[in-house]
Amino acid sequence: MRSLKTLLFFVFIGLSVLTCSDRKEYTATGKVHVMREGEHYTLIRDQVPFVIKGVAGFTHLKELRDAGGNTIRTWDTTNLQNILDSAQHYHIAVVAGLPLYNSNHVKEYYSDSQAVNKLHQKMEAIVNRYKNHPALLMWCLGNELHYFYEPQDDFFTAYNNLLKMIHRKDPDHPVTTALLGFGRKNIYHVRTKVPDLDIISINTYGRISSLKEDLDHFSWFWDGPFVVGEWGINGYWESDSTAWGAPIEDTSTKKAERYKSIYTTLMPYDNPRYLGSLVFYWGFQHEKTPTWFSMFSDDGAKSASIGSLTTLWNGPTVLHPGPPLNYMLVDQKGAHDNLIFQPNTVHQAEILLTQPAEGLRLRWEVRPEDWYKEQFDDSNKNKIPPPALDSLLSQVDGLNATFRVPKTEGPYRIYCWIYDAYGNFASANTPFYVVK
Repeated sequence: MRSLKTLLFFVFIGLSVLTCSDRKEYTATGKVHVMREGEHYTLIRDQVPFVIKGVAGFTHLKELRDAGGNTIRTWDTTNLQNILDSAQHYHIAVVAGLPLYNSNHVKEYYSDSQAVNKLHQKMEAIVNRYKNHPALLMWCLGNELHYFYEPQDDFFTAYNNLLKMIHRKDPDHPVTTALLGFGRKNIYHVRTKVPDLDIISINTYGRISSLKEDLDHFSWFWDGPFVVGEWGINGYWESDSTAWGAPIEDTSTKKAERYKSIYTTLMPYDNPRYLGSLVFYWGFQHEKTPTWFSMFSDDGAKSASIGSLTTLWNGPTVLHPGPPLNYMLVDQKGAHDNLIFQPNTVHQAEILLTQPAEGLRLRWEVRPEDWYKEQFDDSNKNKIPPPALDSLLSQVDGLNATFRVPKTEGPYRIYCWIYDAYGNFASANTPFYVVK
């Protein structure tokens, strides 16, 4: 049975629906705009329907074009001129991020009129500078802002003033914001407190399994257009973990299969409000591990996930499949076996393939576990991989490696990158713990 508090919340939502404007009006103006026909929404770019087949990331644009993608997303305006110019060269559209302070950083920021005025001036200068760039698709005003869940009046005043400024200075491009998952409270606050927002973007990973249902069940309150602003494999916060809390990462082979499965079975692309999606992460980025979300290696090789996306966007395509990685074992055990070793002991790691392959090059590394606790605070996120302890590798022979675990107690991982002669890589890693 629902609690009284929950029932009152939904009664309040229902009353708000009656009191706020019925729904946002969509007019066919601007180089990019949302057109509505009945219950169907279409993104129009230069008078042509445009469905976002995009990535979260802003590098490897030639590879994106070749894969059949058409859009990238940035989270801030760093190097935006070069990104827009490069995107235009490869016929790629850009969702340009306009970053805002989040409530987990400084709640009092938006009550400081001088600080807000300075922010307003900075944003206005950015909009004026880039609004006429032909690669620009839309603006994303804020990413995963916690204010939408824990509202603060000063924030919404500042946000709406920024939104009005963007619409006034640049009527040719819509504005969205990216929400952290599909949260009814988030959408309620956006819908009632920011009624002029053009599009809602939803960042979702493991919870994408319920996105279709969530959209349908809440359409009585919100039936506007949406973009899946980030999607991908389960995040490290959603995955199985070892006894000491280290998340267990799938091999790159399993990730490629998962991307294809998510897109074909879970993505709400048949929803009439769907404008497109952006997959995370197109590039190389350390986030808990250097391989968790990265579709490229640090030296530019491509993972099998790119092949999956190419097939989804371009149809069946003849591609070299990449290294046929199956999984990694350490002392004939896997990550779910909770590998705990004595200091300075010697162990054997091996890579198993799905089929024999020649011409492969293997790179092995042992690294300390990235042990930072984020607590929803980006400032605590380690952006640089812990250094590799390469001296621990005593012998590498084909698909096998002999390594000595560190003398210092704590959590570690052994990584393997496998390269072929065609610019592809596969990766696997196994966490272990050293205890005295």
